Amino acid sequence: MASSVTGVRRATARDAKRLTRLVRSSRAYEGPYAPMVAGYRVGPDYIETHRVFVAVDSEDDRVLGFYSLVLDPPELDLMFVADSAQGLGIGRLLVAHMVGEAREAGIAGVRVVSHPPSEGFYLSVGGERTGTEPASPPAVMWDRPELVIPVG
Repeated sequence: MASSVTGVRRATARDAKRLTRLVRSSRAYEGPYAPMVAGYRVGPDYIETHRVFVAVDSEDDRVLGFYSLVLDPPELDLMFVADSAQGLGIGRLLVAHMVGEAREAGIAGVRVVSHPPSEGFYLSVGGERTGTEPASPPAVMWDRPELVIPVG
């Protein structure tokens, strides 16, 4: 699949349903991870309150991925890449954009509590392992790697 990404834009309330669908349909959250996203919702209120950015296909405006950056304290709250866009560099594009946003906000590093299968990706984009976020049942039944992406 050849996608042409025009770049990353700020999400709008009208993107809420598409972002929710992307989260709930992610193959990364199948099997034991499925309950975590089963009822998850990215609502218009969330988009208006947080720094949410989307990568879209320039030809059909299809959302290829998105992230949400919380500034205080600095944390990557959400990041998802559509299953059909995996391996196309969308995740790297989003992380680079997020680092730019954090730099503009004067932040030195962004905390990431990673989905366990995604840890390798975050390490590959410069993340540094800082610890482990313990499970917090019933919402999260497994320990998760904690990293920091330096902004410098």
